[in-house]
Amino acid sequence: MQDVQIQKVKIDTIFENHTNPRFINEKKFKKLLKSVREFPEMLKLRPIVVNKEMGILGGNMRFKACKELGLKDVYIIKVEDLNDSQIEQFIIKDNVGYGEWDWDILANNWEMDKLEDWGLDLPLMNNDEDQYTNKIKAPVYEPENDKPDIDTIITNTKVNKLLEEIKNSTLDKEQKEFLKICAYRHYVFDYTKVADLYANSENEMQDLMEKSALIIIDFDKAIENGFVEMSDQIAKTYG
Repeated sequence: MQDVQIQKVKIDTIFENHTNPRFINEKKFKKLLKSVREFPEMLKLRPIVVNKEMGILGGNMRFKACKELGLKDVYIIKVEDLNDSQIEQFIIKDNVGYGEWDWDILANNWEMDKLEDWGLDLPLMNNDEDQYTNKIKAPVYEPENDKPDIDTIITNTKVNKLLEEIKNSTLDKEQKEFLKICAYRHYVFDYTKVADLYANSENEMQDLMEKSALIIIDFDKAIENGFVEMSDQIAKTYG
């Protein structure tokens, strides 16, 4: 295959693929506009892919955002030696997400409101019609292996770094103790191994893991344990 190079071209020299099977809703498009406006350098890092006729193969939504914002130039990669079958595959495969997000790492290292603002779909349901029910979209972890060692379940890299910075700070003892407690929030759990530990533990350990919210077997019990609180009116409706 030819060596590809990033080129800067006039936006009017490329055109949209009207058979593109992907679409974007209004809310997401507004976030994309905001993203391009605030971080235009991303356009060069993720150039639009076009064929030899300058038709877009990948990047239709970024192209629309650039036009909406009145940009005169865009960055592209031009591929000229793909056959029709390869072009069809590229259009689909360019939009396929093979991986999954590790929500524990995201929650411990990024601000969730920023992630949502950047266009990431968060896992919890939060719409006006369904926000007061116990229907929660949560990740499900199936136990697969033997009982893991406890020290393999938790990643404490960020915690240790924060504790070291707190220790070396010039703050007073009370402030340091408070920040130490806050730092422990950044432990990252491997919930697949948590599921393995739960499945291979005695009843007392399982019960305490449920009460610690490490494992939620059902959401009714989560309500009972106080992980979910409802007002009297909502509780009456819930029954």
